[in-house]
Amino acid sequence: MSNMLKSTALLSASLFAIVKGQGIGTNLAETHPSLSWSKCTTAGGCVSTAGSVVLDANWRWVHNAAFTNCYTGNQWDATICPDPTTCAANCQLDGAAYSSTYGITSSGNALTLNFVTGSNVGSRVYLMASNTAYQMFKPINQEFTFTVDLSTLPCGLNGALYFSEMASDGGSAAHPTNKAGAQYGTGYCDSQCPHDIKFINGAANMLNWTATSTNSGTGMYGSCCSEMDIWEANSISAAYTPHPCTSTGLLECSGSTCTSTCDQAGCDFNSYRWGDLNYYGPGMTVDTTKPFTVVTQFISSTGTASGTLSEIRRLYIQNGVTIQNSVTNIPGLTTYNSVSDAFCKAQKAATGDTDTFETLGGMAGMGAAMARGMVLVLSIWDDYAVDMLWLDSDYPTTASATAPGVARGTCATSSGKPATVEAAGSGVHVIYSDI
Repeated sequence: MSNMLKSTALLSASLFAIVKGQGIGTNLAETHPSLSWSKCTTAGGCVSTAGSVVLDANWRWVHNAAFTNCYTGNQWDATICPDPTTCAANCQLDGAAYSSTYGITSSGNALTLNFVTGSNVGSRVYLMASNTAYQMFKPINQEFTFTVDLSTLPCGLNGALYFSEMASDGGSAAHPTNKAGAQYGTGYCDSQCPHDIKFINGAANMLNWTATSTNSGTGMYGSCCSEMDIWEANSISAAYTPHPCTSTGLLECSGSTCTSTCDQAGCDFNSYRWGDLNYYGPGMTVDTTKPFTVVTQFISSTGTASGTLSEIRRLYIQNGVTIQNSVTNIPGLTTYNSVSDAFCKAQKAATGDTDTFETLGGMAGMGAAMARGMVLVLSIWDDYAVDMLWLDSDYPTTASATAPGVARGTCATSSGKPATVEAAGSGVHVIYSDI
């Protein structure tokens, strides 16, 4: 259930006019906030790389050449957008006021994402390699680390950092009607196959459009791709979760294909869910009242980058101390402290959940996506679908909290309501640094 309906929740949450287009607007020049990160080797140490981030297209103003909205509230403009192709030709995606409108700021190697800024709620950005291309990562046989401060994130919020198998150019080469490309944050996809992406593969996703809130809706098509959730967390609970798909890159799906292509449930490692109730949280082994470093190791079957992904390990570093990952401690699940095919099979058996992880590719499938290259996503969001209960509370709420795998954190099942967390969202933020 990791990152359930992530895109839907993000779009529904925003009170700003979150719209998406394919041309390039002229109202505001796009200037990407800088964000340095490092490439490290055991022999040569770390070398800083000058990068930047770009805001996802769903948060931007989209309009025609006369600056009339292509999409307002939860409806398409019938004149500008009579059909998907004409809509894409007529609509322009504009630059973003990162700090003042979206609460996104950077300094050196640190990126701060505010939860509520004016009428805007949440954000999602991507690491850039250049002004027009996303930075691609192939992490097999490597280690990925970052430092995070999520001390202000309460129940119901998610500071998520993850890889998605998006195209490096945002899909503009394969779909020439998408003129905005990665420079304007296009081409998003994930394992939930979100239907609220307003433009997919250079065309408007307006067919069978159904409003889901005053500011969002869903269309006929979804946007699927493999996803590796390195980090989904607030100050109460955390999880890391591979979500393989049988498709390659972004798949535009419809009907049952949207629920049979990707492992939407994933194979998560949540320390609380798997029995260590005192490992992660305020004042615990990993103390979320202070910053800490998250280390994720992608182990290869051959010890080389060309090998098959066989295991995903987790370590933490806080106050100069390396903290080993927690170990599982629930009935029916033998001792594990990392994600592997064996762990995933065992956790599904212990909980009685359907093992879509294995049937849709398992570790090998997740590794194949990594070998092709994935984009780094950094975000903060709340959940209009199930209030983030899958991360930090008892879920499903209809099951006994004592059943294996149901309790995922100490948050009440009544917590996480978007209206509540948004009303209290001023000053709430996540800081990612030292990637």
